[in-house]
Amino acid sequence: MPAHLASPAIFQAGSADTKPISPTVHGAIDYLAVVIFAVAPAIIGLSGWPAALSYALAGVHLLMTLLTAFPAGVIKVIPISRHQWVERIVGPVLIILAFVLMTEETQIARAFFVAMGVIIFAVERLTAYRSTTAAK
Repeated sequence: MPAHLASPAIFQAGSADTKPISPTVHGAIDYLAVVIFAVAPAIIGLSGWPAALSYALAGVHLLMTLLTAFPAGVIKVIPISRHQWVERIVGPVLIILAFVLMTEETQIARAFFVAMGVIIFAVERLTAYRSTTAAK
């Protein structure tokens, strides 16, 4: 097997130089995600615990973004690496929850949380986090 294929680096989403999302753009996407989570119950008709989950995610995402040490952060007490790991976990967990806890009656909620999970995970994998730490 060629050495470059055996390297753990192939499992990374690219180097900081090749990732297309800057920390500044990531912050803007985070604030957009907050708005989407906050308005989804009214716009797509989420109710019950899916609506409560959406509102809770809006609040948690807002706090994480405001408190992260990156361009979009305001108070900057959470290291960007912790923000990154939270998103790396939350994305897949949303997808799993959508299939494990949601029934046929909640198909719209299932689709919404799967889509948001995929987006959160993709944004995490495509963000050049190192450009934030290198700039410090």
